[in-house]
Amino acid sequence: MDIKNHIQQRAGQILPELIRLRRHIHENPELSFQEYETAALVEKELQSMGLQTQRLANTGVVAVIEGKNPAKKVVGLRADMDALPIVEVNDGRTYRSKKEGVMHACGHDVHTTSLLGAARLLNEIKDSFEGSVKLVFQPGEEKLPGGASLMIADGVLNNPKVDVMIGQHVMPGIETGKTGFRPGLYMASTDEIYIKVIGKGGHGAMPHFNIDPVLISAHMIVALQQVVSRAANPAIPSVLSFGKVIAAGATNVIPNEVIIEGTFRTLDENWRSQAHEKMLQIAKGVVEGMGGQVEFDIRRGYPFLKNHESLTQHLQAEAKHYLGEQNVEDLGIWMAAEDFSYFSQAVPSCFYRLGTKNEAKNTGFSVHHPSFDVDEDALEQGCGLLAYLALSELNR
Repeated sequence: MDIKNHIQQRAGQILPELIRLRRHIHENPELSFQEYETAALVEKELQSMGLQTQRLANTGVVAVIEGKNPAKKVVGLRADMDALPIVEVNDGRTYRSKKEGVMHACGHDVHTTSLLGAARLLNEIKDSFEGSVKLVFQPGEEKLPGGASLMIADGVLNNPKVDVMIGQHVMPGIETGKTGFRPGLYMASTDEIYIKVIGKGGHGAMPHFNIDPVLISAHMIVALQQVVSRAANPAIPSVLSFGKVIAAGATNVIPNEVIIEGTFRTLDENWRSQAHEKMLQIAKGVVEGMGGQVEFDIRRGYPFLKNHESLTQHLQAEAKHYLGEQNVEDLGIWMAAEDFSYFSQAVPSCFYRLGTKNEAKNTGFSVHHPSFDVDEDALEQGCGLLAYLALSELNR
């Protein structure tokens, strides 16, 4: 059997069914850790293939496809299932979300569908390969503490023990039919920052009687940028951004307090901890020096994601064989975060990108955008490449 041609042929044959399945999931999105309907659908699909399913982390689903000599090697394939609290643009598409304010704006419906398709392809030929493939359908990628960490805590990497993990994610910046890889450091850690600057409010015309938390906050935000511009090693990518500032005063009212929220991201764990301390020192120094008080809370999020060098190089080469060398791109470092990073910290892992951009179909909107959509033809590569890479690693 020519495995590559067989998988490509079967992936094309099941594409209409994958499109139907993806649209159903898209129409019925569920927020992080609330994926009850999606998990039940995944279980039903897997059980229809004759696979036994297991629940982990409440709404996570796991199944194992056993080939010959199943303990020889175990490759894990991961898909996330949760949606986002976004109102989807009503642009006339027939499969728009039926749940107002909830939307699959990050392609997790594609990830779930692609893994179900890969499961079907692999299960059909399980007598032709050695080892096992563990299918991991994960909840809560979009929300701390991250469903990956909870599934690992529940033992997803054991029984059978997973040797490598592979995950794919849609990329609207890459054309449909193409994919992208990056060995080594790829995505950043992410921490959430919550600050309350407390002053003394009063009339805007009499600032000398007040302690102005708005002015203090402005100085503090500017000063905190020194953490990246002056304290960080320029060779270590770092980002500090504040996206929420609430000073609920008025044109002539200085408020008592200001609420600020932001994010810190980097690719080095030692510097990450040092930066936390530096931010707290600067905030306290500026705020207290200007007569105010500060409450500064950093909620530690996902670690950085590092693709295993030799594993990723191998899979990238195999992707070129499957898709053609011209359809496999090299990726740069990306300062977004992904809780697949927990897998990458635990076992050799590869996280790659699946192209979904098609200008004619208007699928170039960024993830997390209310008009985000994918070129559904990408499901053919999404399921086929995932299955082919799993087999390539089992045979290595």
